[in-house]
Amino acid sequence: MKQLGIILMFLGMLMNAQNRKGRKDSITLLDQVDVKGSKKKIETDIKMSVSVDEFLASSEKISFIKRGAYAWEPLLNNMSTERSVITIDGMHIFGACTDKMDPVTSYLEANNLSAIDIKSGQEGSAHGSTVAGSIDLKRKNTPFGLEKKWNGAYQTGFEFNNKQFFNLGNISYSGNKLAVDGSISFRKADNYYDGNNAEVNHSQYNKFNTAIGIAYKTSPLSSVRVDAIFDRAKNVGFPALPMDLWLSRAMITSASYRQLFNEGLIKSWDTKIYYNTIEHYMDDTRRPENLVHMDMPGWSTTYGLISSIHLKKERYTSAIELNMYNNTSIAEMRMYPQDRKNRTMFAYSWPWVTTRFAGLSMNNSWEISDKSRVNFGGSLGLNYNESKYVEFNWIFHPGASQQKTRILPSLHAGYQFTEDHFSFSVGTGYGHRAPSVSEGYGYYIYNSFDRYDYIGNPDLNNEISYETNASAGFKNEKMSIEAKVNYFYIQNYIIGKILSLGSPMNYQSVGVKAYTSLDHATLFNMSLNTSYSILPELHWKGSLTYARGRDDKGKNLPFIRPLSYLTSLHFTHHNVGIHTSVNGDFIQLNYSPEYGEDKTPAYAIWNFSVDYNFKIKKIKTVFQVGAENLLNKYYSTYADWGNIPRMGRNIFTSLQFSF
Repeated sequence: MKQLGIILMFLGMLMNAQNRKGRKDSITLLDQVDVKGSKKKIETDIKMSVSVDEFLASSEKISFIKRGAYAWEPLLNNMSTERSVITIDGMHIFGACTDKMDPVTSYLEANNLSAIDIKSGQEGSAHGSTVAGSIDLKRKNTPFGLEKKWNGAYQTGFEFNNKQFFNLGNISYSGNKLAVDGSISFRKADNYYDGNNAEVNHSQYNKFNTAIGIAYKTSPLSSVRVDAIFDRAKNVGFPALPMDLWLSRAMITSASYRQLFNEGLIKSWDTKIYYNTIEHYMDDTRRPENLVHMDMPGWSTTYGLISSIHLKKERYTSAIELNMYNNTSIAEMRMYPQDRKNRTMFAYSWPWVTTRFAGLSMNNSWEISDKSRVNFGGSLGLNYNESKYVEFNWIFHPGASQQKTRILPSLHAGYQFTEDHFSFSVGTGYGHRAPSVSEGYGYYIYNSFDRYDYIGNPDLNNEISYETNASAGFKNEKMSIEAKVNYFYIQNYIIGKILSLGSPMNYQSVGVKAYTSLDHATLFNMSLNTSYSILPELHWKGSLTYARGRDDKGKNLPFIRPLSYLTSLHFTHHNVGIHTSVNGDFIQLNYSPEYGEDKTPAYAIWNFSVDYNFKIKKIKTVFQVGAENLLNKYYSTYADWGNIPRMGRNIFTSLQFSF
């Protein structure tokens, strides 16, 4: 009844907002979020000391699978990371963990980001084949010749629930020929406590991240830039898994060249070469209760090339991009008895898999008039895989291909129309994606959610996606409202099915599943976003999201978000800002027992924060104090691996200096 009352209040406020007119206050969505200069930071309405994961979670398109307090797995359009492309400045980076405990988003910090570009469906195919879309994390890139040469910020704070202490610092320099960006961050957290004040063991983490970028202007219209990111995580616990992370290290480097053109059809040409390497060591040395111990080290190395040309002629613009990369993924399993001097088993869970990809994409925009625009484009990719130790795959798939080449086409088109206060869009897309390394070549990858060992199949067919999308909105000086929907029909949908042959390798497993292709699956997503200026100082926002996923038998797909909501108020007066919000999910009725899910109850969470802005000489200072889950609600969501409880009441403080 509490959740029903909240939704009725939400709808009542929405209907009231539709009957009132006044000042403009547009809602901020994460389709493209730009944060320019070092004075602004990636943050949410409630909290300015967010991680990259927390910031992404404020988008209605993105949800997360959580296996602990660190390195959440982002789900774009309610699809797992296999079906999306996640990049840093367009660079492909592949995690080294078979349990997906090191998504690309875990290798950056909020203080070295300037923007996060989210594209849905085939609109995100510029950087590679996809079904769900793309997430591109863009690093800070200070322009040349700013009036203020030096900019910087430092932020520190403490969160009481898990005793998290953090320090984030960044600095930039802008000269006529030289520009530099640097950042450093450190976070350390102990175990957190749930809403029953019980300690959630193995939820601690320790993270260090630093990055630098140096650009030099070689001529009035050209420049070169080199970038490097180093990230290290140690002693990271995952309460939903039977093991933890001992060490993760990443080195991400690139060198790029940009050429601008004053005249002609071509406006700019950007070329980048990059290299990154990741090592990830999972073990269970801190889990003495395990009868048999296991180490799971993994390594991933990628190098690539991106070259893009931007064209513009009158009302027509176009971007043509060449994208190439080579990745090698290796993962091992090593089992030990209680006496670790003796090793009882060794296997490759990723048997030295090499992936080579080359793709050419073109995205076009044509402004038919001042009110309407057409977007269209496509890509063609060539994907090659090779397994060094194919004998691991032959155990379950005799004669499976050691080498596999796939052609991956993609097309998309959309129309946008704006008339006075109204806007409308409609679009469609078609695309292929290749199976991931785990889906194609995984060997006994243990899934602690449904407790099955998973086996890959190198000869799986491409997934083929057909999609439609539409949106409609209204905006005036006081309020805005926008509804979005999309629908995916996915042929050869890849998912795990129980194998009748083969016995599990992990003593905790109940059986073996093989990745196989269903005839098809369907997925529907809907969101409604509103904002309203109650007073010049008081603003309200609200959102509703809903998703529904089914397989070819009409059964529910796993990890599909139930009806969820958010309602928030923001009040500002002089230098003081007050923020409050209530968010929650309804009961997850459409769950999937076949894939380990159970019904999760509804919940509602109240958050609150206050910030104060002031100056110390010329240094802008912001102090914030607030509380997440203010009522200390005990809850677990549909996306919490193994029903691990979320954090209880968390009082947080943050102090930021910027110049």
